[in-house]
Formats: sequence, structure tokens, C-alpha cells
Amino acid sequence: MPEQICVYGTDWCPDTARTRKCLAKLGIDYTWHNIDKDKDACAFVEEVNNGNRSVPTILFPDGSIFVEPSDAELEKKCRG
Repeated sequence: MPEQICVYGTDWCPDTARTRKCLAKLGIDYTWHNIDKDKDACAFVEEVNNGNRSVPTILFPDGSIFVEPSDAELEKKCRG
């Protein structure tokens, strides 16, 4: 499991941008993986999303994975 949150997404996706802004607002550090530039990251996203490139996909240190969460879901998880 990762030591910190891993965010998988793309530079052009508005949901990914929203998620990254939300984490910044919360003061949460994370590792960024651009699936357009990192084929291993892309393979991970496709594996956990039944072959789909659903972003953002977020892997937490506890092993849980959120796909396209709302800001409220993300905030609850990070502050919970």
C-alpha cells in the first residue's frame, strides 16, 4: 500500500482538476500519476475499473479506492 494518497488522472479532465483542488484546500499531500504519460499508472486504473480509464481514481494508504468521488466524499474520507 502507498504511504500517502495516490491520485490517478489526466491533465485535461475537469473532475481530476476538481479533486486536486479539493485535496489542496484540505492541505492533503498526495502523489500524482498522469495516466496519459505513465503506462503503469494507466494499467492500474484500467485494472481497478474493469478496463475503463475512469479518472480520477484515488488509492488511499488503507488500500481503499475511490473513483470519481464528490468533494464531500473525499473530504469525509480524508478527515474521517
